Amino acid sequence: MAARRSTTPQKAGVASPPENTANPDSGMLLGFYRQMVMIRRFEERAARSYTQAEIGGYCHLNLGEEATVVGLMSAMESTDYLFTNYREHGYAIGRGIAPGRIMAELYGRSGGVSKGWGGSMHLFDFESRLLGGYGIVGGQVPLATGAALAIDYREGPEAVVCVMGDGTTNIGALHESLNIAALWDLPIVYLVVNNGLGMGTTVEKASGEPELYKRAASYRMASARVDGNDPVAVRDAALAALASARAGKPFLLEAVSERLKGHSVVDPARYRTKEEAEALKAGDPVAAFAVRLAEDGLLTDEAIAQIDADARHEVAEAVAFAEASPHPSVDTLFDYTYATAVPNDSRRLPGQPLFEPAPFPTIGASA
Repeated sequence: MAARRSTTPQKAGVASPPENTANPDSGMLLGFYRQMVMIRRFEERAARSYTQAEIGGYCHLNLGEEATVVGLMSAMESTDYLFTNYREHGYAIGRGIAPGRIMAELYGRSGGVSKGWGGSMHLFDFESRLLGGYGIVGGQVPLATGAALAIDYREGPEAVVCVMGDGTTNIGALHESLNIAALWDLPIVYLVVNNGLGMGTTVEKASGEPELYKRAASYRMASARVDGNDPVAVRDAALAALASARAGKPFLLEAVSERLKGHSVVDPARYRTKEEAEALKAGDPVAAFAVRLAEDGLLTDEAIAQIDADARHEVAEAVAFAEASPHPSVDTLFDYTYATAVPNDSRRLPGQPLFEPAPFPTIGASA
């Protein structure tokens, strides 16, 4: 892997944060740390459950990206919409979804956020406006852009945040979406979480321009790069990006982060040298933030231990909930496939009228 990339903030027409946004106080900073620890312990337990065959399919973790996740979630309003890729467990936690429902989905149980039919890569919860994790690289980008168009069409106050990895920046659909968003002044923030690797290939080897925020220049779109290992820096940058989006100026934000483990749980990351792995461990954003808060007098060793114990307990409860939740019935296999009735709908018996589901929530409608 290449040497660690610069995380010095760089700008291209970047907006300023809203004037009425207060600097994070001690309570908010401690909240950031608690949530980062919670995500860390959740993901570690998910990895363990996967190796125990409790979780099937694919499983991609946010280990090492906790600061980016927490900073972004702090900046978003509850009415904003979030689209992300398959590395989305931490975002679901940050969006306020009960960890038990998330773990149950990973376990493929009916108590999960997608009723057990989505699994790790396809968390969906309209109540929290998390409109899906998507397994196809770049698959979420046109959909998120369409949601922003719907909000603009209805003149709603919400914004859309579309999260993606660095590999997505070379997908054609991203450039088509950036072009449309710029032309039509859509209320959307495209967040590139640049952890330096597209599976096992470095950004420098896969991209002619490795400073990914510069992609926006082709569309005269405001953009910036931020240190993804600093939750406060990410929060400030995301607030500025969202303010720009709400003003009709879409934004591309690049958060330079690290992936502590492999691409997925089954990836041993042998493309990294021992020295590179040790360097990543030394730069662990969760540990670094704890040191920062301790130096500021906000965190003691006792508090660190208690926060960790609380997170482990909450994760254990989430696992217990998942294990107690039943597997979904085969009869419900197609219940959540279509929003409206279709011919030969599996949700009705022969001779019965077409199933009429409840109206699907409308993008851009008030909460």
